[in-house]
Amino acid sequence: MEGIQVLNWDTEDWETVNPQMKRKIISGAKITVAQIALKDGFVVPMHSHINEQITQVISGKMRFVFGGDDNSEVTLGPGDVIVIPADVPHEAHVIGDVFEIDTWSPRREDWINKTDDYLRSATS
Repeated sequence: MEGIQVLNWDTEDWETVNPQMKRKIISGAKITVAQIALKDGFVVPMHSHINEQITQVISGKMRFVFGGDDNSEVTLGPGDVIVIPADVPHEAHVIGDVFEIDTWSPRREDWINKTDDYLRSATS
């Protein structure tokens, strides 16, 4: 069964990205999934990427602001899911401590090789 991985979130290590964000990442050949914990008040800076993104809010609230041609915003709470197409500029404002799950395709090479400086240097 070449390429098959059996993993458990409980045995994956948390990575501290900055003082207000930590995550666990699992990647396959074409997709990345992450559990993410964010502290109240943190702002994920405006950015875009080649990846389609699905964000599922488990607890807390997140207000997404979209730039570019869309220029809109939406607030998500527990149970809400948003699909963000590739290349759409977006930022996220954390309201209360948040636990969420993100999925991207193709996989997030910048997260895997830790070149996601827009998050590592972010402070709120």
